[in-house]
Amino acid sequence: MDIGLIGLGKMGGNMRERLRRAGHTVVGFDRNPDVSDVASLEELVEKLPTPKVVWVMVPAGDPTRETVTALGELLGEGDVVVDGGNSRWTDDLAHAELLAEKKIGYVDCGVSGGVWGLENGYALMYGGAAADVEKVQPAFDALKPEGEFGSVHAGKVGAGHFSKMVHNGIEYAIMQAYAEGWELLEKVESVDNVTEVLRSWREGTVIRSWLLDLLVAALDDAPNLEGIAGYAEDSGEGRWTVEAGIENAVATPAITAALYARFVSRQDDSPAMKAVAAMRNQFGGHAMKTEPPKGGDAAKA
Repeated sequence: MDIGLIGLGKMGGNMRERLRRAGHTVVGFDRNPDVSDVASLEELVEKLPTPKVVWVMVPAGDPTRETVTALGELLGEGDVVVDGGNSRWTDDLAHAELLAEKKIGYVDCGVSGGVWGLENGYALMYGGAAADVEKVQPAFDALKPEGEFGSVHAGKVGAGHFSKMVHNGIEYAIMQAYAEGWELLEKVESVDNVTEVLRSWREGTVIRSWLLDLLVAALDDAPNLEGIAGYAEDSGEGRWTVEAGIENAVATPAITAALYARFVSRQDDSPAMKAVAAMRNQFGGHAMKTEPPKGGDAAKA
């Protein structure tokens, strides 16, 4: 298929490459001319056959709203816009309504896989009308991991990003549990090799997971996570999950506690948050804050 892709950063750039490896024609646009295939959104749209499918991979909020609005002026009846960023699901409803006025379809897609997606594939959760999803399906099939699972039509518009939001909320809680366990193991005198204990859990235990693999990889790089500040950002989806739990009277104590732990990490350096920051960097390439240099000049750093 032919597809337009807007936003060629860490995720978008790799997605373009994976689509091309699968034999699809991708016209990419980015503000950085060094990676862009075309000079403007107008040129991107002109190069696509009808019905046109344009996938948006830009930051959530105003950048996505502005891009969707611009595409609404450039696309026509029967075309489809896919938002593959981390938009809040309520934004999807507004975007779909805006485009529907011009009979342009809209699909929201939660994408997971981080910097590993190019080789391993991306887990995809998408929402929208069946007819619109069908036009994008070849791209979904190319981007998903090999095998039976990893891709789902979650429901109507908003379902994709809502599902990804809950996925990320669960991720917060799992990462926090691993991080607290690592800190406790490090604290006691009886455990001599903490990294090897965690490595042993990677096979045969009920808590084995890819996140555990990534924590072990981070510890192999830095056995005491030296140089990493105990400070962890949140992307917004953890907050939205907690808010959705409140709105729907669903208790989310583990996810809420994990979110609040990240808030606390910004007030005082936390050993557990070093582990969370290291895992985020391993799977998503998220930036890590570094510790100030030790010694007399630390206060000046």
